[in-house]
Amino acid sequence: MTRFEPSVGTEFRLPPRPMTRERMRWYVDAQPTVAADDGRIHTQEPTIHDDDAYARSQGLPGIIADGMVSTNWILSLLIDLFGRGVAERCRLRTKYVAPIYEDQVVITCARVAHIAPVAGQPTEITLDVWCEDDAGTRLTIGEATVFVSGS
Repeated sequence: MTRFEPSVGTEFRLPPRPMTRERMRWYVDAQPTVAADDGRIHTQEPTIHDDDAYARSQGLPGIIADGMVSTNWILSLLIDLFGRGVAERCRLRTKYVAPIYEDQVVITCARVAHIAPVAGQPTEITLDVWCEDDAGTRLTIGEATVFVSGS
């Protein structure tokens, strides 16, 4: 088995996938129920993430994905690359720069920006992270730092 040795400039990309209505609703619909944590299903007032009429009243063509969906896709790419330890120790900061509409194709990406090996410590790897559409327009941007033992 070949050891994974990222280098500065290495770019990673997940296969394109559509942002379906179901994916958008899974995240938004769960929030009030999880927040209540009382064993009952809860709903919330209409938002731009779950109600087309409300989204249109706000000037949008329809519902848009909550930004946390693309952030979670970025985190899943980091876990795929560097292992489950990323979920325990990582820094991830994202900014949503364009709405993601229903059925819009999204590609999750990361590029190694900096590697800081420290003797006796996990290597600190900083990555530029983003989600883009199939035309290359960035939708979510950010930076992540992961800590990898044995690099």
